[in-house]
Amino acid sequence: MNSKRSIKLLKQSLILGSTVILLAACGNSNDTSDQESADGRTTLEFWSFWGSGARRETIEEIIEEYNASQDDVTVEHVYQPWGDIWTKSLAAIAGGNAPDVIVQDINSVKQRAEAQQATNLQDYLDEDDISGDFYPQLWDTVLYEEEAYALPFNTDTQVLFYNKTAFEEAGLDPEMPPETWDELEEMARQLDQGSEGNWEQIGFYPRWNIGVDVWALNADGGEAWFDSNGEVAINTPEKVEALEWMLDWQDYYGRDTINQYEAEFGSGVSDPFISGLVSMRGQNINYYTNLVENAPDDFEFGVAPLPEKEEGSGHWSWGGGFVLEVPENTDHPEESYDFMKYLSSTEVQEKFGMNSFDIMANTEANENLKTHEELDEMGQMIYELADQNLAVTTITPVPLNAPDFNSLVNTEIDAAFLGQKTAKEALDDAQESVENLAE
Repeated sequence: MNSKRSIKLLKQSLILGSTVILLAACGNSNDTSDQESADGRTTLEFWSFWGSGARRETIEEIIEEYNASQDDVTVEHVYQPWGDIWTKSLAAIAGGNAPDVIVQDINSVKQRAEAQQATNLQDYLDEDDISGDFYPQLWDTVLYEEEAYALPFNTDTQVLFYNKTAFEEAGLDPEMPPETWDELEEMARQLDQGSEGNWEQIGFYPRWNIGVDVWALNADGGEAWFDSNGEVAINTPEKVEALEWMLDWQDYYGRDTINQYEAEFGSGVSDPFISGLVSMRGQNINYYTNLVENAPDDFEFGVAPLPEKEEGSGHWSWGGGFVLEVPENTDHPEESYDFMKYLSSTEVQEKFGMNSFDIMANTEANENLKTHEELDEMGQMIYELADQNLAVTTITPVPLNAPDFNSLVNTEIDAAFLGQKTAKEALDDAQESVENLAE
């Protein structure tokens, strides 16, 4: 796969996208839900956090096309900064001036449904069932008591990026990335340059950009901190072994070294993968767009599934993503659903994916992107890998009976990395704390 050509072509489109002028963030929503334009069209307010670059440009174009496609509704896009959008939406819902449609986190749909912050869409779906358009595990996230409260929009998956030039220089085959944890460690040692306290090149460190939770489910057949039956499954033997494995990596490079390098990590040319400091890096698959925008034209890289713990255990990964919701008690839920359905359609999803390299929730859109004539070979390969990886990608909705469990788990994991507890002690204590929380 020629990543040089991909970088040159896509860098042009990203640069053009980045010139789009940002709209000022709204402190309070202008309640447009009751407004009608002079021609009698209903105005819908749509909140997203896509404030710059290709995503902003693409969603604005999609909205323009939707507005031109019918005579009943005008959608207005309101940008809300990342992080602010959800706190502002809660305040807007409580104050009775919520937007008509909002982009929300995929893993917390059930919480908003239970709290009556999102509109039940099941009546619309009963008339026109589109549930089969989406990847099954994404559709499961929008159900509360077997009824839908959102439509999936996009998702992601964690994969391994590796520096092909560094592979060649270390005598490794650049077309043969590691398949198992043993191969990953063996290749990392060949890629390492330097020694503790003076590393010039680090082959791989598993905790950079991918959390313990991802490696834990990778080791445990895709089973997250809660299993498929909703039972707490934190201290399984496989997850304990995964944490021990990660602690071994920290011991090898040295805790002080890891902390020092993390403090120096930046974006652009300061990105440790682009700068050459790190030869292999676990990342969200759309990290590809960062390489397109910031890596030199001659930067050669490959992308592969996360290595499996051992041969046959599965290349399990984790994914998040976003959904489209209608907040509760808005004035135009039917019109809002129609707009959401448009955003979820194959053609629109394909267009958004073309510019973002997100994995779209619509399965047909991703199928089309794998062979899309406007994408070069590398771009098509990214979508091919994304589609394949979703078969082994676990989505982890927050359980209703333990919404704050992550802080308990992370506290224990931090204690292990600080040398205060063994891996087993940390996960045993996390298991007990989360079981108590869930009860």
